[in-house]
Amino acid sequence: MSRIKQAFATLKDQGKKALIPYITAGDPQKDATVPMMHALVEAGADIIELGVPFSDPMADGPTIQLACERALAHNTSLHDVLSMVVEFRQTNTTTPVVLMGYLNPVERMGHETFAAAAVEAGVDGVLLVDLPPEEAVDVAEFFRARDLDMIYLIAPTTTDARIEAIGKAGSGYVYYVSLKGVTGSATLDVADVARNLQRIRQHVSIPVGVGFGISNGETAAAVGNVCDGVIVGSAIINLIAANAAQPDAARHAVAGLVGSMRRALDA
Repeated sequence: MSRIKQAFATLKDQGKKALIPYITAGDPQKDATVPMMHALVEAGADIIELGVPFSDPMADGPTIQLACERALAHNTSLHDVLSMVVEFRQTNTTTPVVLMGYLNPVERMGHETFAAAAVEAGVDGVLLVDLPPEEAVDVAEFFRARDLDMIYLIAPTTTDARIEAIGKAGSGYVYYVSLKGVTGSATLDVADVARNLQRIRQHVSIPVGVGFGISNGETAAAVGNVCDGVIVGSAIINLIAANAAQPDAARHAVAGLVGSMRRALDA
């Protein structure tokens, strides 16, 4: 059983929902990422989405765009990101890590080289924003054969037919984008999320995580009531940006936010 599947199974047995924070690797410095990953786990994270910095993050708003810029200013590469996972795995062998990013860095490294390096590093899943399932058949089969889960996005506008296709193609979990637009968008309508999740569950049998628009414990708890996992990105990146020159303060602030979400989800 994969680490992602095991994590969701354990949480289900415990009557809990997954808390899935996102950080951009190398933001604001390379050596800040692994300590932040450990701080996320200590604060209650169940799965970590680790962003691979990219120069044209088309699905992301200004918050994560700037995080990518800070990471790229220090030349954070895909090789660096994999090295960070290796370092994380030296002391954490249980928390799933999902690399989230765009196709170009993977294509540049080569699918076979990337898959081998990712598995050896301890990566559990891959979410490539600009690789739709219709174009990922061969790559997805190649990755899955090497125990890398392929995670896909579902939007509010995704048709039932496409949701069904994503449900068949994906593994680990699917990522439901709760708002139209880019990351960091504002108001979240939990009732609308619940309605769309009912539709998604008719076609998808693996866990459904919900991201975009979740910024505090109250919202996390409300969304957690209707899904399997709560994904939080921009709210964490904002705290990292506000404390960019003080890594200890950044970890303290992020741990405070993630801890409050954990408590709210478990209440």
